[in-house]
Amino acid sequence: MSCKHIITVGRQFGSGGRMIGRAIADELGIKYYDKELISLAAKESGYNPEVFENIDERATNSLLYSLSMGIYNMGNGYAPMQDMPVNDQLYLLQHKIIKEIAANPCVIVGRCADYILRNNKNLLRIFIYANMEDRVRNAVKYHNVPENKAESVIKKTDKTRANYYSFYSNQKWGSPINYDLCINTSTISRDDAVKLVCGIVG
Repeated sequence: MSCKHIITVGRQFGSGGRMIGRAIADELGIKYYDKELISLAAKESGYNPEVFENIDERATNSLLYSLSMGIYNMGNGYAPMQDMPVNDQLYLLQHKIIKEIAANPCVIVGRCADYILRNNKNLLRIFIYANMEDRVRNAVKYHNVPENKAESVIKKTDKTRANYYSFYSNQKWGSPINYDLCINTSTISRDDAVKLVCGIVG
């Protein structure tokens, strides 16, 4: 199947978004990027990948730095990258890498890719969500989260992703206005979700 699109996947934790993204890439015969972005950023920066894994999709914790970000304008202003918190260095590296890999069709999961590539005319932005009961079940089955802690982990992970997205894009994570297609995997199966997206871009 021929595809000219870049597909970005936002996802609630436990919704199956990552698996759907990979299945879409496999079906379309295009590249898939998720944790791979960490490896690419580490290679370019010289950091140990574990450093980036621990802060991936997390906004900087420094309130004072957050307030000053307008001056630095995410690397387009005056602050040298080495003077920034590692969180922001990772964002800038991934921002650069996402722009580069978007020269060819691919699927990119998370990391504000939908916002970074918002001016790409071949972009399809999807968001995957589900009800809490199904997400708890998936967190236990696929992410090895203890059942009695699953709901708490889900809420914490979603809050972290929402803060990250809001911080770097100044938009609301999960808001339908920021996506072209929102899919509820509690009512639409993963296979049907993959078929739906591939039918749109194929």
